[in-house]
Amino acid sequence: MTAPPPRTVEYGVTPTEVMASMAGIDFLRAMFAGQLPAPPIMQNVEPFDYSVEPGVVSFSSLPGFRHYNPIGSVHGGYAATLLDSAMGLAVHSMLPVGSGYTTLEFKVSFIRGMTKDTGVVRTEGRTLNVGRRAATAEARITDPKGRLLAHATTTCLVFEIPGPPARGM
Repeated sequence: MTAPPPRTVEYGVTPTEVMASMAGIDFLRAMFAGQLPAPPIMQNVEPFDYSVEPGVVSFSSLPGFRHYNPIGSVHGGYAATLLDSAMGLAVHSMLPVGSGYTTLEFKVSFIRGMTKDTGVVRTEGRTLNVGRRAATAEARITDPKGRLLAHATTTCLVFEIPGPPARGM
């Protein structure tokens, strides 16, 4: 797979009340379709070729020279951003209307380094368990040959998104 032609992406933060009014899967599908803004953090990794099903999120991205660290390879933060995003979005895809999540912790294992010559990488996140208060997920990054580059696990806090404050009399 090669990188797609440049496209215009609107980056921003969806208002909390809009997010809270949608089931997680519907929110993600609207975001991936460009009906809602993409999160600003994604400007750093420019993912494309999104796929979302309940409990599974995948996307592709292209590591480049701009992602390099001082030792001449792609910074581990690039992989960490991809993995954390895929795991969190997989969890989000399982949440009902009015629920949100945040990452409590995640562990990353780097298997192979990336360079600007690695080519398009695929990141896939999958839920392991989604409960009322906690969720766990895992993610993997693979190269164009299907080789594992990095993998991770996460624990997320699941919470009710507060509604608008009650108006007094």
